[in-house]
Amino acid sequence: MKQIYGNYNKEDFEVWRILYERQIKNLPNAASKAHLEGLEKVNFVADEIPKFSETNEILQDLTGWRLAVVPGIVPDYTFFELMSNKRFPATTWLRKMEELDYLEEPDMFHDVFAHVPLLTNQSFVNFLEELSVIGLGYVGNDYAIELLSRIYWFTVEFGLIQEDAGLRIYGAGILSSAGETKYSLSEEPPKHAFDVRTIANTSYRKDVFQDRYFVIESYEQLYESLPEIKAVLAEMVEKSQHEEVLT
Repeated sequence: MKQIYGNYNKEDFEVWRILYERQIKNLPNAASKAHLEGLEKVNFVADEIPKFSETNEILQDLTGWRLAVVPGIVPDYTFFELMSNKRFPATTWLRKMEELDYLEEPDMFHDVFAHVPLLTNQSFVNFLEELSVIGLGYVGNDYAIELLSRIYWFTVEFGLIQEDAGLRIYGAGILSSAGETKYSLSEEPPKHAFDVRTIANTSYRKDVFQDRYFVIESYEQLYESLPEIKAVLAEMVEKSQHEEVLT
């Protein structure tokens, strides 16, 4: 699959512009430093939907990553296989005007505006790549994939990071939502220090703002947590299988 730029219509460009302009003003005091720097590097602007061919050239030069066009949510194997080969799955379709505030399935604004800037950060993409290698080893094991999805959810999608300037957002699920951007940094939701075992035991919902967030100290911390992720995952899967045998 590939991006067919000529298929975008007037509404698509207007949706991109509205979402971009609405969110870009929230980012200076909300998004992580790496995300803001990444936005500059990938040259996104309000008046032009990003061209994947141009974005890929930039990412390839910076971290060796590229975007891989997918129709939407893909099977676990495809997802992990792509990212283990430094290919980030991204849709090319944009939500409709009446869907500006909520969308059940991630669209291009989420996949590109929110995710792509951090693909310029080497420690972050190293984490993505190695997490996906772990995931490939568990494809077909629903319990293991659920545990991994929690790690991904509370980091890549809804993670916060403590920086010198204060608490900031790096999770794409937050950064593509103007409402959750403000909510996540408010005093209302609890924030917890990043802890692999706690996250692996924490379920989540997709249809509401998160009721808790986990905070990392750096992207290097994420990458360095991979051995622990692998060990905790293996332990919890083995325990689950043992309990199944007993029952």
